[in-house]
Amino acid sequence: MYELREVSPQQFKALAEEDGAVTLLDIREEWELALASVAGATHMPMGQVPDRMTELKSEETIVVMCHHGSRSATVAGFLMRNGFTRVLNLTGGIDAWARDLDPNVPSY
Repeated sequence: MYELREVSPQQFKALAEEDGAVTLLDIREEWELALASVAGATHMPMGQVPDRMTELKSEETIVVMCHHGSRSATVAGFLMRNGFTRVLNLTGGIDAWARDLDPNVPSY
C-alpha cells in the first residue's frame, strides 16, 4: 500500500530550488499544453505513461501535474505501484499554478 503525498505549487517551487533532482511531469494532452504550460516541465500525456515510464529517473522526485490534480493523482499512484518511491501530486494542477504561483500562465 502507498500513501499519495500532495505538494502545492509554492511547495514545488521551494523543493525544486532546494533539490535540483526534481522532475515536473506534465501529463496533460497536447491541446492543453498549447493553452498553458510551465517551462522546464517534462511532457508525457497520461495515456503514454505506461509505455514511457522508463524515461523517468526513479532516483529523482517526480511531481505529477495535470489541469486540476485528479488525473495526476491517478498517474502518481500508478508510478508508485510500479516502483517509483519519490512521487508527489501537484495539488490543483496547472490551474493552481496559474492562480497561486505564476499569473503569466494562462487559465483555461
